[in-house]
Amino acid sequence: MTGASTPCIKVCVIDPASGLCEGCGRRLDEIAQWSSLSEAERLAIMAELPERLREREPAIEAERPQFVIASAAKQSRRTG
Repeated sequence: MTGASTPCIKVCVIDPASGLCEGCGRRLDEIAQWSSLSEAERLAIMAELPERLREREPAIEAERPQFVIASAAKQSRRTG
């Protein structure tokens, strides 16, 4: 398997809510089967990953601690 046939970016954390890897967007079953999939199967999954990660973006924003946002607002008031 070549580097071009894996979306792994070595950020291997499965989000419990979505079941997706936060780094590449694959499901745990896809990660487990990856080495036994054909190149065509891998490419088909990889074609879906950008959309999966885009759909995950609002959930990531909702999970961010509010103090981070408040801190940024406070700093902009100081500098603005």
